[in-house]
Amino acid sequence: MSRPIPPRPAAIGFERRRVWVEIAIVLGLTLGASAVYSVVSIASSLTRETPLASQTTTLNPTLSDRPVFDLIYQLLGIFFDIVPVALALYLLWLPGRSAFTRIGLDARRVRFDLATGVGLAALIGIPGLGLYAAARALGVSLNVVPAALDSHWWTVPVLVLSALRAALVEEIIVVGYLFTRLRELGWGTWPIIVASALLRGSYHLYQGFGGFVGNVVMGVVFGWFYARYGRTMPLVVAHWILDIVSFVGYSLAAGLWPDLFGPPAD
Repeated sequence: MSRPIPPRPAAIGFERRRVWVEIAIVLGLTLGASAVYSVVSIASSLTRETPLASQTTTLNPTLSDRPVFDLIYQLLGIFFDIVPVALALYLLWLPGRSAFTRIGLDARRVRFDLATGVGLAALIGIPGLGLYAAARALGVSLNVVPAALDSHWWTVPVLVLSALRAALVEEIIVVGYLFTRLRELGWGTWPIIVASALLRGSYHLYQGFGGFVGNVVMGVVFGWFYARYGRTMPLVVAHWILDIVSFVGYSLAAGLWPDLFGPPAD
């Protein structure tokens, strides 16, 4: 029986370049592009005459002054933002082993995923509020308006879907996909965690430096968790909870107390 022929160095080098090109394409279609725009955005904000703390950025703006078309645009935006997630999962798929299993995005440990997801949401969310308040007080963060949709019957469902979109895009691509590919390239655990966390922080720079620091910390915690347990489902649950509270909670609070939660006065 003949022995398998080991891969040649040239073939190994080709595969490594192929993986890097794939990573560049996936990130260029998704959060890598967001990071570039975010860097440009913070540069624009810093070079304005208006202080950073007096500027506002909106996460879920109205896309049309006609409610029906606003709803259509919102749903289309959510759908097409999810398509690159499907691409990342497709690229991770192996014969006999689905991408969902590889990154722990399945229903094998429902109780664990839900419990740890809620715990991670509390661990990140409560200190995060304090960090945001501190950054605003120091003048290094913009006023972040999580939602600026008009009040319609579909407002809350759309915000919940928008929160799910953010959770899926970030946790599947920045954690599940990127960790898998960088491991295949021979990276160690902590370099991957740091790189993933810095990427997460970079595409939040448009919010100011508070958003950058807070998301880097979140990235380190989430990255360590994934390296330890190999599951993205709790991260998706935690992220979804955080964004639901942020998006829906702000929308309700702004309707009840517009003077308190409205944009800062000029």
